[in-house]
Amino acid sequence: MSVKMECGEHAVTAYLSGEIDHHCAKEMRDEIDSACDRIKPQMLILDFRDVTFMDSSGIGLVMGRYKLMQQFAGEVVIAGANVHIQKVMKLAGLDRLAVIEKGAKR
Repeated sequence: MSVKMECGEHAVTAYLSGEIDHHCAKEMRDEIDSACDRIKPQMLILDFRDVTFMDSSGIGLVMGRYKLMQQFAGEVVIAGANVHIQKVMKLAGLDRLAVIEKGAKR
């Protein structure tokens, strides 16, 4: 598990990799929240391209970042998620909170 952050003037991109489960979700949340609190972006992009596994902690990660971005009147975009993760996110209703980009290669 790791998070690589890329911060711009109006957007923060979090490149997530590995497994997202209850063991690592808190560290990911803390890193993302810290960057967002500093920059107060209009957009948070969560890049799931290199995520190999996600349990309900991943759903909680997205929901919590949605709530955080509401404080800045910003939006959350989910990019690069494979078809399985996209399906889980849609079943959980995350498509009502975030833009889920289509077109993952896996």
